[in-house]
Formats: sequence, C-alpha cells, structure tokens
Amino acid sequence: MTLTITTSPIPLTLDANGVVRVGGTRVTLDTVVAVFQQGSTAEEIVYRYPSLKLADVYATIAFYLNNAEAVERYLQQRQQQAQLIRQTNQSRFDPQGLRDRLLARRAEQFPC
Repeated sequence: MTLTITTSPIPLTLDANGVVRVGGTRVTLDTVVAVFQQGSTAEEIVYRYPSLKLADVYATIAFYLNNAEAVERYLQQRQQQAQLIRQTNQSRFDPQGLRDRLLARRAEQFPC
C-alpha cells in the first residue's frame, strides 16, 4: 500500500469587508490566533467554537506559525481599524451624559 501525500488548501477566506475567516465559518483568524496565543490547544479552540473543524484549526495554527510576521501585520491593521471605528462611533454618539439624557427622556415619558 502506498501512501499518497497531498496538500490541502488553507481553510482561510477573505470576506467582503477584508476580514479573514476560518473554515467557511464566522470565526475570524483574529479569534483563533488570540486564543492560541493565550495557550489554548486546537482541541480547546474547537470546543469553544464548535462551528470549527479540528483540522481547520490545526491548519490555521500552522499557517500562523509559518507566516507569523504577515499575520501579525494583518492583526495590527485590524486593531487600528477597530480603534478608528470606535473613535468614529464615540464622536458620533457621545457617551458623556448618556445616562442623564436617558433619565431625562424617561422622566418626560413617565412624569412623577
């Protein structure tokens, strides 16, 4: 019996928003890398995110380990984008005084 060695495609896809997802799921590369860096095993990651396949998680970890610099750059870009979105949202929806505005609105609707 002869063992045939083949390569499987990397289970990563880039969605319309530029986010890398794992194995056709909604789980992001960011998530898998973060929990892996926190010390989780592939099995623990699949337990946490049951939509993932174990083989896809191992392939994703292997991709990360083989391309650490590129993945880290991608993760930094994602963090910068998230920070920019957070700042934009905070400037559009000022959280200062939110409680006071909500209490005032409530008082208007339900006067004592």
